[in-house]
Amino acid sequence: MRILIIIGAIIAVLAGALAFAWPHRIALPGLINRIQDPIGPNRDVVWSRDPEAAAMTAGERPPNMIIILVDDLGINDISAFGGGVAGGLMPTPNIDALARNGAIFSNGYAGNATCAPSRAAIMTGRFATRFGFEFTPAPVAFHRLLGSFDYGPHEAMWHEDRVSQTIPLEDQGLPPSEITIAEMLQAQDYQTLFLGKWHLGASEQFQPQNQGFDEWVGFYPGAALFMPINDPDVVNLRQEFDPVDRFLWPNLAYAVRWNGSDRFHPDGYMTDYFADEAVAAIEANANRPFFMYLSLNAPHTPIQALRSDVEALSYIEDERVRVYAAMIRAVDRAVGRVREALEAQGIADDTLIVFSSDNGAPSYIGFDDLNAPYRGWKANFFEGGIHVPMLVEWPARIAPGTVIDDPVAHVDLFATAAAAAGGEMPTDRVMDGLDMMAMIDSPDTVPERALFWRSDHYRVLLEGGWKLQVSEYPDRSWLFNLNEDPTEQVDLAAAEPARLAQMRARLDALNAEQSAPLWPSLVSAPIYVDTHALEERDADDTYVLWSN
Repeated sequence: MRILIIIGAIIAVLAGALAFAWPHRIALPGLINRIQDPIGPNRDVVWSRDPEAAAMTAGERPPNMIIILVDDLGINDISAFGGGVAGGLMPTPNIDALARNGAIFSNGYAGNATCAPSRAAIMTGRFATRFGFEFTPAPVAFHRLLGSFDYGPHEAMWHEDRVSQTIPLEDQGLPPSEITIAEMLQAQDYQTLFLGKWHLGASEQFQPQNQGFDEWVGFYPGAALFMPINDPDVVNLRQEFDPVDRFLWPNLAYAVRWNGSDRFHPDGYMTDYFADEAVAAIEANANRPFFMYLSLNAPHTPIQALRSDVEALSYIEDERVRVYAAMIRAVDRAVGRVREALEAQGIADDTLIVFSSDNGAPSYIGFDDLNAPYRGWKANFFEGGIHVPMLVEWPARIAPGTVIDDPVAHVDLFATAAAAAGGEMPTDRVMDGLDMMAMIDSPDTVPERALFWRSDHYRVLLEGGWKLQVSEYPDRSWLFNLNEDPTEQVDLAAAEPARLAQMRARLDALNAEQSAPLWPSLVSAPIYVDTHALEERDADDTYVLWSN
């Protein structure tokens, strides 16, 4: 009898523990991570200086290069193109200055419609599907949440059978066999620096120091807190209607690493922290050629802003928009601080800066017109998902106010850097990029080329101003003439059967050149092209099931 009582008590305790833990199961990945990988107090980051460095004249040294990549920025979030957050109430003067003093590539394209594959394309100068980096790394628990969420008229597809085929999250990364832009520039005696969001793998072989970067400060995953949630100087915007938001808040950390160190707390608001470190890195390397990849995690969710920035925008009536705008304000401030640091060191003229976003703004955060005038959002290949800012400033080479209409893409940054530095392009693999400076110098000799995107069953070809999208879920093709219809309003698939067949053959040929994914997609969730999360949707709305 006593044994039965003990067994009954144990069962009761376990049942109670399960009852408590089950509602909080979404937070388990973060809890486990905090136990396995604790976060220490803030520590100083000290950027190395060349002990033999002496100031080099412009004629003696190749240009410095800085890629500023922001996260989930809508093309209408910046005022350079006549728009801006809240109808232009939150201008972006520092980002606009890049456009005004350099070149606007008006048809800039992301490597993918989500974070990590775009970053893989930037690093390698290749379509990420060529080497299997097809999907954005994320925990299985996150995918499972997306697979169970109620999206309205169309359901997600959850692939339970593929869970056993996936690989550990930390082993989902950029293959070391790929040659990165940092490795190429290291061979040209550049000091290579990384700051911010990595999202290209957390295992040692994938970490920045093993992918060509001499020094770095940042974090491995796809997102991080910008400040502690309970900090009195932060304003948090939680959005229960968003499944991504529900997962991020309990699981993200406010933490960075320095050259692969254990995690520690940064000092201040994350965007400003990376700007501070970028300035320090510029000062440390002013006398030698350097490459900086400044990968800001704003304005990616969670939506957190400095209270001082929110208060400075008190004239924006909508509180939600005000907090989001405050995040953009911090991004613009960071860009300004980088430009000011270059000026202060006397090296601005000989520094090539590229500003872009990894993809378009997402629909799940519930804001209007972030990607206007384009249709679509992050996680689909309509223009809103992949048509991104591409601004290039290099005072010594680019005349202010230059505008280039030829399509360029993230895969072009490798070739551009190689040409500027006198580096070697790899010859043992297919490279998909072009030198953007050659487009500026010789606009009449830009070669014809195709741009290609794929996410599982969804594939896209852009060539000669025509864009073909092919989806299996739903089973549909869209054909747009972007030369006359840049916002994809008129589907010509039925009206242009010969062109459709020709482009489909070209698309299939390019698709056959790509590799199989390094890990499988686990979920395909509906992304509605013309509505965001707070707008009503019906079964007739245009959508694509996005796989990841």
